[in-house]
Amino acid sequence: MIVLSIDSSSSSATVALVSNNSVVSEINITDKKQHSEILMTMIDSVLKLSNLNVNDIDGYVVSKGPGSFTGLRIGMATIKGLSFGGKKPTISISNLDGLAYNVITHNGIICPIMDALRGNVYTALYRNVSGNLERLTDYMILSIDELINRFREEPDSVLFVGDGTEKHLETLKMALTNAVFSPPHLNYARASTLGLLGINLLEQGICDEKDTAPFYLRKSQAEREYDKKMGLD
Repeated sequence: MIVLSIDSSSSSATVALVSNNSVVSEINITDKKQHSEILMTMIDSVLKLSNLNVNDIDGYVVSKGPGSFTGLRIGMATIKGLSFGGKKPTISISNLDGLAYNVITHNGIICPIMDALRGNVYTALYRNVSGNLERLTDYMILSIDELINRFREEPDSVLFVGDGTEKHLETLKMALTNAVFSPPHLNYARASTLGLLGINLLEQGICDEKDTAPFYLRKSQAEREYDKKMGLD
């Protein structure tokens, strides 16, 4: 099975081809251009690098969030178009799952944290169970203090990974003696990681419904301003 995977949920756009649980090719670009301007070019490039065309793709993987509202919508719309046109299945994977998979060999708690602004982080907790990534909690948005309080009595080491780690590094170090941190190059979910998670699900016949949408964990700025105006916050 050959799977095309994309992630456009952050300032970087990343596209990868995955087959037989290995990465065939991958392109990562951080550019001031909108992802909508470069994604199709990146997809064409990664296919040409692998001497493939879109008809060779058996399925698609896309980031479903959390992350940039606009980036998530662009990525999902792009993949839905390709999937519908080629009548191929699609599976969407959380960036938090992808970050946790980056450090799956850790034996304690795995805690991906993505910056959610205003001192908050997107997060979920994971463990490596017999080589498989097991999510222990729902996806959450917490203040950094709420997150720290969850681990004050935790006997196992807690591995933090993600761009929120860079922002809150000193706070976490001072508050938690059991905190460990991933290398900086693992702090970003990549299309290849999402693809490796997604291909296993697609091979089992698990795929998204046609009306699958990104999940954001928080309201957009426009929605928050409307709620404030209407006295709903």
